[in-house]
Amino acid sequence: MSSIMQSQQIGQSCDGSSTSDLGLSRRAASACVLGAAAAICSVSIGAAQAQAVRLVIVDIKAVSQGYQISKLIGAKVENDKNEKIGSLDDLIVTKDRDLFAILQVGGFLGLGGHLVAVPYTSLSISDDGAKITLGGGSKEALGKLPEFQYKP
Repeated sequence: MSSIMQSQQIGQSCDGSSTSDLGLSRRAASACVLGAAAAICSVSIGAAQAQAVRLVIVDIKAVSQGYQISKLIGAKVENDKNEKIGSLDDLIVTKDRDLFAILQVGGFLGLGGHLVAVPYTSLSISDDGAKITLGGGSKEALGKLPEFQYKP
């Protein structure tokens, strides 16, 4: 049945007779309207779902050995001289699927800090996730990078 025909029958019961002739309650009439709306939506959604999804088998044991982002956020970031140069504020995935670490440099207790973006691959994380290192980094060098701002 076409979408036009379905939408014209909204004022009719599910079997085509007028809702006033059948003495249907508002609840029954609403059920018919919702059924017609669902049929209309299923026609348009069916076209959108024509694309197949390809599933990949994942080695869950290997994945479980990774780092939980929620446990890394807020961790201090040190340079290779074990000097604290900032903290991990966030991780951003670009539309091209590149991963960047957002570091907060300077400030005190999250106030007055300067946010910068560095490639995630430039960070070294210990096996237990307790230590994050940005080799060759310094507060001064990070402070000279353009300030990162979250989009509104």
